[in-house]
Amino acid sequence: MTVLAESSSPSVLSAIAALPPETRPREKLVALGPSALADAELLAILLRTGLPGRSVLRLSRDVLDECGGFRRLLREPAAALAGIKGLGPSKRATLLAVLEIARRAFRDALADGPVFESAQAVRDYLRLEYDARRAECFAVMFLDTQHRLIALETLFHGTLSHTITYPREVVKRALTLDAAAVVLVHNHPSGRTDPSPQDVQLTRAMIESLALVDVKVLDHFIVGAGQPASMTDLGLL
Repeated sequence: MTVLAESSSPSVLSAIAALPPETRPREKLVALGPSALADAELLAILLRTGLPGRSVLRLSRDVLDECGGFRRLLREPAAALAGIKGLGPSKRATLLAVLEIARRAFRDALADGPVFESAQAVRDYLRLEYDARRAECFAVMFLDTQHRLIALETLFHGTLSHTITYPREVVKRALTLDAAAVVLVHNHPSGRTDPSPQDVQLTRAMIESLALVDVKVLDHFIVGAGQPASMTDLGLL
């Protein structure tokens, strides 16, 4: 059965349009839902106030323009946010809190059941953590015997184009956490998600090293622009 969404009445829309711009986003959200708001309007609700001579909507647009959208803004470290004019300590704290809430929501979902019961949740979680990082890094999702998430840890940090990883360190950490399986993760700051020959070689080395302690490598995700690439899906694992 197809259910048609109820349209908003003209009187509601007219009332919203008559409001001052700086108060309109909150009213629109209540009346129409969050999907009806533009990016700047959503950010304006979080920032709450503007600057002298600059409304909160104008400030929100300027911040998003400077950061290149939500993707970069919500992944900037606290120190970088401090350099954006108009983002005082209170506003920065709000943005950092929103990001941490999102991370915890994904992490809790993956800890409740086998991670691959919701493959999209895995991809969303990894994008949230790694798709806008400016340097390459290597991380591991450590899983228990039922393939529930124990921890996601970034173990190695590199440069714009590569990172050096040590399989023995991954083995040591897996033993410490009593992990039964792992999912390997690394990002490509270039945005490309196709595995390089070095990525494939590293994955095989990790499989061999972890097999010595009875830990299985379930997948290796490469995070970049768009959906993270799965080596399992590509037939490389």
